[in-house]
Amino acid sequence: MASETGEKLDLSFNTVSDTKPKEWINLSLRVVSFFTTASATLIMALNKQTKSLVVDTIGTTPLTITLTAKFLHTPAFIFFVIVNGIASLYNLVVIAVDILGPQYDYKGLRLGLIAIFDVMTVALAASGDGAATFMAELGRNGNSHAKWDKICDKFEAYCNRSGVALIASFFGVIFLLIVTVMSVTKLFKLNRI
Repeated sequence: MASETGEKLDLSFNTVSDTKPKEWINLSLRVVSFFTTASATLIMALNKQTKSLVVDTIGTTPLTITLTAKFLHTPAFIFFVIVNGIASLYNLVVIAVDILGPQYDYKGLRLGLIAIFDVMTVALAASGDGAATFMAELGRNGNSHAKWDKICDKFEAYCNRSGVALIASFFGVIFLLIVTVMSVTKLFKLNRI
């Protein structure tokens, strides 16, 4: 299409193929954050161990009880699963929006909303990690002052899987934090123009 002065006007929309390298880095970090928070959610949600323990001996016959450790027994782990699930879902939605709809941004509104929700997601995921880390430390070492016994000496596989979920979630929060800084920086640059 040519204007009255003979110059050609470019009316093409930005597509994923001509995005800047920083946008690809942002998208890649968001994908990695999605996979780490989703794996943390799945590992903790599926974490379960059943064990038979001897509680007493009557004569020569041991009296056993079967106990099961699972994330549903600890409110902090339930909160951990929920917030990591929210962070995963949020990342998935933003990835879809970034891939499918970069041309539908009205004066930075989409970018501003993403930056706000990024900050909220980082705060939520970090609070879930903090709560679950506290409970994991309590399970690993107990609390002698409160007379709470440790459980990880009895449910070692359960505790190890919980630790893997925590590590994955911490990496997810770190990647989310980097993405958040990039989003807010991009928003500030957009407002200066």
